[in-house]
Amino acid sequence: MIIIGIAGGTGSGKTTVVNKIGNSLPQENVTVMPQDAYYKDNSELTFEERQKINYDHPNSIDFDLLLSHIKALKETKEINQPIYSYITHSRSDDYKVVHPKEILIIEGILVFTNEELRKLCDIKIFVHTDADDRLIRRLKRDLTERGREVEEVLNRYEKTLKPMHNQFIEPTMKYADMIVPIGGENKVAIDILVSMIREKIGK
Repeated sequence: MIIIGIAGGTGSGKTTVVNKIGNSLPQENVTVMPQDAYYKDNSELTFEERQKINYDHPNSIDFDLLLSHIKALKETKEINQPIYSYITHSRSDDYKVVHPKEILIIEGILVFTNEELRKLCDIKIFVHTDADDRLIRRLKRDLTERGREVEEVLNRYEKTLKPMHNQFIEPTMKYADMIVPIGGENKVAIDILVSMIREKIGK
């Protein structure tokens, strides 16, 4: 199994990069594991308390479960991946059955903040996009997909997203094997990545 880690700031275009890589490879060979599915289960807290959690801090991620699932897939075992709701800020009672495949892509803003996870990655990619563009994308996504209000998104960006990006996410760019500027619009970088993956598969 080839494990590919894709990190970068919120709204940087990580998901677009993942999709374009996935679409360039045989679908039956690719599994995508989103870091966001592994937010810690805070269902014991009230909704108001869950709203106040800093979801851009590494402590918000259940890395123990994420790592155990990656290792299980490497051992050709299927896993029950959690399903996280951005509306309720908690895990669903349901789950997604994920089967091991030849290529595993792990995507999320905090992927490279965990040393053990970095070591498991055969290829590490950091998607780098201008801060203004990231904010605009985040605003559009949270309004249309996550039921947020404009003031709430901007307030969270100023008080949480921006400082957490500077403290935890941007510094992990140094661990990347490849930096992809302007996200999924960078066709040359995507083509190079796909070639790298195919070469590793061939070996």
